[in-house]
Amino acid sequence: MKKYLVDTNTCIYFIKGKYDLKDKFELASPENCFISEITLAELKFGVANSEKKEKNQKALDNFLSGMKIVPIYHSLDLYASEKARLRKAGTPVDDFDILIGVTSITHNLIMVTNNSEHFKRLKGIIIEDWTK
Repeated sequence: MKKYLVDTNTCIYFIKGKYDLKDKFELASPENCFISEITLAELKFGVANSEKKEKNQKALDNFLSGMKIVPIYHSLDLYASEKARLRKAGTPVDDFDILIGVTSITHNLIMVTNNSEHFKRLKGIIIEDWTK
């Protein structure tokens, strides 16, 4: 069975009820869907930075209730080498995107994002876009 690491943008779209993502998560089976610690940090920032903190915190808590969070620790060596490779190639990627992407590679998870332009620069990544 396929296992997935869901990017921040896809989580936000799910929480907002866009792109029929509820059906796609169900089809993938919730036990096969994970998020990175970095995605969790970005989602928490979104709540802290929002004007409707209580409403958004509740929505985030509901989303997180069944979500498993993958640590980034085991991905840090790959992060360092990929960041150096991308910088030398003149195709840098945002640090958080690299960390999320290499976490999917390290843990053999398919990256679910609609930001494939950045992620496809990482060697060995497999990407699916559930918004299409």
